[in-house]
Amino acid sequence: MVKKKQADTKKMNPFLWFLFAIVVPIGFTITLVTIILLATGVDVGGWVKGKAAEIPGVSSFVDEEDGKKAKDAADTQLKSQIENKDSEIKQLQEELKEKETTIQMLEQDVIKLQDREQNQTEEQQKKDKNQTKKNSFKSMSTSFKEMDEEKAAQILQDLKRKTALAILEELDDKERGKILEVMDATTAAQLTEQFLDKAEEE
Repeated sequence: MVKKKQADTKKMNPFLWFLFAIVVPIGFTITLVTIILLATGVDVGGWVKGKAAEIPGVSSFVDEEDGKKAKDAADTQLKSQIENKDSEIKQLQEELKEKETTIQMLEQDVIKLQDREQNQTEEQQKKDKNQTKKNSFKSMSTSFKEMDEEKAAQILQDLKRKTALAILEELDDKERGKILEVMDATTAAQLTEQFLDKAEEE
């Protein structure tokens, strides 16, 4: 009797194995996929009917009109989803173009600001340089004030005209007049003319 039970168990085991190893997992997977598709809005029943209508032998069990309607409904739904996706893609592309345009405008603004800053820096450096020169000429003019007019005139005649003019500019009218008075007449005339031209330019 024990042997008979063992034989029955052996006979049942392959069936149970097939049931739990293959049938149950496949059934669970199909159920899970169906639930997910239904949750996303896909007409699973219509799709199944449509596909069943296309299979020879099975099509007789499915009403052809129902199958066609279900297939058409599924196709319409898919087309609608595709159109929605296309619309979203176009909208995203337009947003991307707008953002790219904004980025280009901001980059141009940055370049303009950098150029402006560089120009301001260069102008400031130029002003600082000119101020340093002016301070140097002011300092030199103090030496000329304390100097004898003839010696001052002789030194100014030997200097470059630009430098001589800058020093004369820092002197007051009385001291300038005394130095020009003792200077060579031609040089004094030239310096006076250049001094007046410079004053007009400023």
